[in-house]
Amino acid sequence: MKFNLDSLVLEFEELEKKLSDPEIFKDQKKVREVSTRKKMISEAVDLYKEYKSLNESLEENKQMLSDESDSEMKEMLKEEIKEIENNLPKLEEKLTISLLPKDPNDDKNIMVELRAWAGWDEAALFAGELSRAYITFAESEWYKVEIIEQNAPDTGWIKEMVFEVKWEWAYSRFKYESWVHRVQRIPETENKGRVHTSAITVAIMPEVDELDFKLNMDEIEMKFTRSGWPGWQHANKADSAVHLKHLPTWIVVLCSDWRSQHKNREKAFNIMRSKLQVLAEEKRAKELWEARATQVGSGDRSEKIRTYNFPQDRVTDHRISQNFSGLPQIMMWKLWPIIDACAVADEQAKLEAAWKWEI
Repeated sequence: MKFNLDSLVLEFEELEKKLSDPEIFKDQKKVREVSTRKKMISEAVDLYKEYKSLNESLEENKQMLSDESDSEMKEMLKEEIKEIENNLPKLEEKLTISLLPKDPNDDKNIMVELRAWAGWDEAALFAGELSRAYITFAESEWYKVEIIEQNAPDTGWIKEMVFEVKWEWAYSRFKYESWVHRVQRIPETENKGRVHTSAITVAIMPEVDELDFKLNMDEIEMKFTRSGWPGWQHANKADSAVHLKHLPTWIVVLCSDWRSQHKNREKAFNIMRSKLQVLAEEKRAKELWEARATQVGSGDRSEKIRTYNFPQDRVTDHRISQNFSGLPQIMMWKLWPIIDACAVADEQAKLEAAWKWEI
């Protein structure tokens, strides 16, 4: 398949015209659509203009070389031609990469949900460790993290947790984490030295607001209860915890930040929109990073994207068939080698299936 880049330049110019028209700002959804599309193709347009300019310079220099009689000038032109010819392949690769299909959710904030699944307390312990690794990693990349909800027994282990990661490109960094994570190690309670296998589920959900997804309030059941967060008995005298249930799908959301019922309600609806939006995307495109129910599978140990083998100090990402050592450092926060490797593999797969472009 060929892609005409001149038509892309024309589209970019049309988008700029639309954004310069005051009438468009009467429809905020349209503003967002046009701005997002312009942002998605701007890099490709800039690279294409540079590519055309470089090609024109190449042709001009070749013509000048054929007409030139001065030996010194000829050598200078030959050097310029050689430099351009060396730079063109690199620019072509950048241009091809910029034209690869982009995930429209890449620049969005996200909700991260972790659940202990198979393995009882050992799974809850690992869920707590991985959630802390995610949070520390996110903060190291200057993302803002806010815990929305967590279900932790007295041990401090995490049975279920939802937290928000805010800043540009949050989804692009975390989207490869969705699915089942398996851990193999000797639990603290094991007295015979046997290696146990447990599993947790991770779901990465792009944040969705009211402009993107309109909830049908007739399908939402909402209840208010007293918050159970530490300290609530001293400050919270009202029913501030918010329970939402989406009746057609039975998706349930609970937010219980004791400080504000209004904040709990806002957060709960944000999570509900995100879950329903991802569920809708699953129906439209099975190949995308899909809805939570598909992301986490059944929770069975055989359904995994990654295995954390503590006795062998090895993390294996099964999608790219790649191993990573230094597991203690990975579980502290050093996740970027794995995330970057997944991104590179994804990009390579897209390049292999990429269309050809033409001027």
